[in-house]
Amino acid sequence: MTERENGQEADEVPALPRLYEREAAISAARTAIDTLGRQFAAGGIELGSLLLYSGKPGLGKTSMLRQVRMLAGRQGLTVLSGRAGEQRGNEPFYLLRQLLLPELLRLDSEQRREVLGPWHEVAGPAIGLAVPSGEAADPQSVRVGLDYVMTQLARLKAPLVMLVDDLQWADLESLGWLESFAQRCPELPVLLAVAWRSGELPQQAQAFRTLVAGNSHRHLEFQGLQPKATEKLVREVFPDTAEDSFCRQVWAVTDGNPFLVNALLAKIRESGIEPVHENVLLLHDLAAEAQGMDREYWLGKLGVNTFNFGQAAAMLNTQVAIPVATRIAGMTPAAAAEAIAELRRQQVLYGPADGPLEFVHPLLATSLYKSIRLGMRTAMHGKAAQELEHAGRPLMESSRHLLETHPEGDPEVVAKLRRAAREHLAVGAPDAAVRCLDRALAEPPEDEDRAEVIYELGCATLLTDPVSTVNQLRLALDDPGLSSELRVDATFRLSEVLAHSGQLVAAADITLAEAERTAPGPGRTRLQVAHFIWAAFQREEVDGPARSARLAQLSAELTAADPAGDDLYARAARALRAWDLTLQGADVTQVLALVDSALLPDGRLPDGLGWTSSAWGLELPGIIGLTYIYTDRLDRAEKLFEEAIRAFEVAGWGGGHLGFAYFLMGLVRFRRGALAEAEEFLRSALRIARRLGPGLPLQWDAVGVLADTLLARGRVEEAWKLAADHGFAPPYHPTAMVLPDAATLYGKLLLAQRDRRPAAEVFTEVGGRLAERGWHNTIWAPWIGHLAQAVLPEEPDRARELAAQGVRRAREFGASSAVGSALRMSAAVADGQQAVELLGEAVRVLGRSPAGYEHAFALVDLGAALRRVGRLDEATEQLHQGMELGVECNADGLVARAREELKASGLRPNRLRSTGRDALSMAEWRVAELTVEGLSPVQIAERLNVAVSLINRRLAAVHRKTGSTREGLAAALGMPGRDTERP
Repeated sequence: MTERENGQEADEVPALPRLYEREAAISAARTAIDTLGRQFAAGGIELGSLLLYSGKPGLGKTSMLRQVRMLAGRQGLTVLSGRAGEQRGNEPFYLLRQLLLPELLRLDSEQRREVLGPWHEVAGPAIGLAVPSGEAADPQSVRVGLDYVMTQLARLKAPLVMLVDDLQWADLESLGWLESFAQRCPELPVLLAVAWRSGELPQQAQAFRTLVAGNSHRHLEFQGLQPKATEKLVREVFPDTAEDSFCRQVWAVTDGNPFLVNALLAKIRESGIEPVHENVLLLHDLAAEAQGMDREYWLGKLGVNTFNFGQAAAMLNTQVAIPVATRIAGMTPAAAAEAIAELRRQQVLYGPADGPLEFVHPLLATSLYKSIRLGMRTAMHGKAAQELEHAGRPLMESSRHLLETHPEGDPEVVAKLRRAAREHLAVGAPDAAVRCLDRALAEPPEDEDRAEVIYELGCATLLTDPVSTVNQLRLALDDPGLSSELRVDATFRLSEVLAHSGQLVAAADITLAEAERTAPGPGRTRLQVAHFIWAAFQREEVDGPARSARLAQLSAELTAADPAGDDLYARAARALRAWDLTLQGADVTQVLALVDSALLPDGRLPDGLGWTSSAWGLELPGIIGLTYIYTDRLDRAEKLFEEAIRAFEVAGWGGGHLGFAYFLMGLVRFRRGALAEAEEFLRSALRIARRLGPGLPLQWDAVGVLADTLLARGRVEEAWKLAADHGFAPPYHPTAMVLPDAATLYGKLLLAQRDRRPAAEVFTEVGGRLAERGWHNTIWAPWIGHLAQAVLPEEPDRARELAAQGVRRAREFGASSAVGSALRMSAAVADGQQAVELLGEAVRVLGRSPAGYEHAFALVDLGAALRRVGRLDEATEQLHQGMELGVECNADGLVARAREELKASGLRPNRLRSTGRDALSMAEWRVAELTVEGLSPVQIAERLNVAVSLINRRLAAVHRKTGSTREGLAAALGMPGRDTERP
């Protein structure tokens, strides 16, 4: 930090220089600060703004930021500031900690808890306010947590001014967060002022480049001073003696760079040269010497002891701890104090008496660092790492110095780098961990440790770089030194990454091959179970029935060897067996008995099989939840998926894990018939999937069920476009892990478009492939009922035979939703009274299931069938019931169809309840409750973790349906005392 906040002594920082030719920039800063203060005082919504400064070194960017600080200070605004360091780019979240930590430490404990909120364990370690848990943190979740912290801090300390200097040297973790935060500034009462060197932004700063292009009116590219301004600087030093020609030459040899002008003037004064025309020819050499600031320059300027301390300070770069720098320089405290005093006098360092110290300008730190001879520089980095560790600093900080040392085969260095990598992973900085582990391999480690380090390197990129993870884990497995325990884990991790990348066959093959090489025991069993997990999700399989038989045998053997029923491997095998039987369409009673036995008596996942279990990953509990979905135990599935979302949020896994949990919750809500809620969850999953990259299984699963949901809501064209945008058409991408087949959806879309013949071909292909594997579940893959409808016009007898076959299979399975849906599809290819009888049974059966949309669909179909046979009174009742349930499901297309059926028979549809508190959806009711509690739309969005725009839409619906303003909302909802329960 360039300055401290409150209580700062005037002599702790150099005097604020006069900024010539920067009047426009200062005026823009003053306007931005005034506007921020006025808008905040007036309760404005879009408050924040950006000030962006760039230019070559020495053109006054740092001084400009200090001017912004002074202007903000005059208005009493809270200022956060940070300066990146040229030597500290390998220290993750270093810049971010400078920005946030001082202000957070000034808060009392209650305020700090409020600011960190539920993200204390996730974002706290990155900021430096919490001890890492030891588990690898998801970088994306850390970033989301930091957004939350910054939002809360901005609310508590509004309005805020945030200053960032030397962005070009920012550590990548801070840079990534700052880029996303800069785009959110208009939503918060924050003025963000950022400065960087022209042409030196790292490749990773693409978002900042885009931001600059879109905010050109806020971006100022600093240029060198004109001759008149340079002359003013010269005359500040030589007010009475400087001649015009001399001033002109100073400008010529420095190109008007303010830093170089001042450095040259200092050199002129030291040399005793008069600022007259006769000495103009000397300026070129003096300017080169002042600009060079090489080793000889500094030795001549400072003396040996002071020079040595300056180099030690440059090694630390910023926030220089005096005791550490003293020990690096090998000096006594008294000698160091003398050196610091001289460096202050020479305007090289500034800061409080007890530190930390800062360089007056980063160019000074750079030149002193470069003045260290290369061999000595390496040794000093090693000394710095050692002294920082002795000072109690975390390895996260000292490891950047270890990276600069020469490899010497030192086991202690390897151990420190491995520990530092674990610290980096725990705060969500996998790139920093990779640097440490790469350097550890270069040391190199002992032969017996090499494979383990490679394994750790592979695991370090598990959440961020699947390609690197695959390569490193393969290398680890090829190394004979890898222990048998780690071989099992490395194989599982490798299979996990392959599966999540869509390579399910490779994942299944590698676990099976390693299991056959592994000695009997827990490790082998784990790999066998993993093999069956990935095989269950494969799009194609050579011999599905044989695999199913092997799984049944493994499950039976493990269960027999575990009479107490507590063994995790036996539980896992039974869960897989239950899912396999579900796909086969076996007796639902047997399936439920198996899947229930995989859980604890109270329905919870046992320890070791949880969502964040490192031994299994998310697929195994996901399979348990899927089994419950397709056996009509949606209540248990929802409970599991709620636990998943909570577990991933607590663990800070906001990437693919949370996306998968959102997908599963969307799927269960789709099966329940809560279509609007399903759409929200599925779109959230799809947003995460898109962020992770194209073509991943999560994206395909989310798109598939979302398109199904849109079809159920009557939005056929939107579903078709969604599928087309993501390639759900021949040739099908084989990466979906939960959907039976991408072709199934394609066939449904064709059928919805009344393109029956191509749809029939698709469903025939799907049915044949699933039949080869022995999978006949008609609710998981309802191809047979759709095929019957597709072939009906040309082959009515075949259509009825197919539909009857679907009903038989559904009855064999026994789940109410499966039987009811099969009966409804069978009725679609039947006529007259037979259709009425089939649909009547379908309605009765579906009434016992939790499948709300299917029930509504059957009611409307029954009403239509009754109308066609002339039973209008009964038709009216069924159609109205179907409409009411369709409204609850948000199935707009089904509701419209029911209305058309009523109109076709000359009946007038009853007006559905669309106003009043009973018309509120669950989501709208929740927003209404939080509004009555006094929360703003922004706060509600943060609480519910959704977009503010969505909250505003829901709030508009609440006001429209209740006919009330915000002030009268409590009364309209029947909760004047806030104690009325939702009806």
